[in-house]
Amino acid sequence: MAKPPKKQRLSVYLEPEVMKALSAHAARRGHSLSLVAEAGIASFLSPDAAERQEAAITKRLDQLDRRLTRVERDVGIAVETLAIFVRFWFNTTPALPEHAAQAARAKSAERYEAFINTLGRRLANGPKLRQEISEDLNHTGEAD
Repeated sequence: MAKPPKKQRLSVYLEPEVMKALSAHAARRGHSLSLVAEAGIASFLSPDAAERQEAAITKRLDQLDRRLTRVERDVGIAVETLAIFVRFWFNTTPALPEHAAQAARAKSAERYEAFINTLGRRLANGPKLRQEISEDLNHTGEAD
């Protein structure tokens, strides 16, 4: 059986700060200075380093892309919901006579203020409408 080749000795000169960092890292990890230095040199010489970094960046970009896709979907749902509501409201709400319109405008300011306060509380505390929609869909799907 052939013996594996012996490791070769290398003497290097390090700046005091680099030596201090190397010693601290080796001590934290419970490894020898030689082992940490050898791993660092191997990593530096490895052609995989750039590929690993590119893979990490690509993975992060894919995550961001999926999040952006969800945001676009949520905004699309919100816009469609608002459009359907406005169309429904216009189709079902008759115009008011002038004397009733003045009273309605006065009441609408009060109702709008209550709406804004409710919206602010809802945004601050949740739950969000999109969560309720997905919960409603899940419950509906379970009944089928």
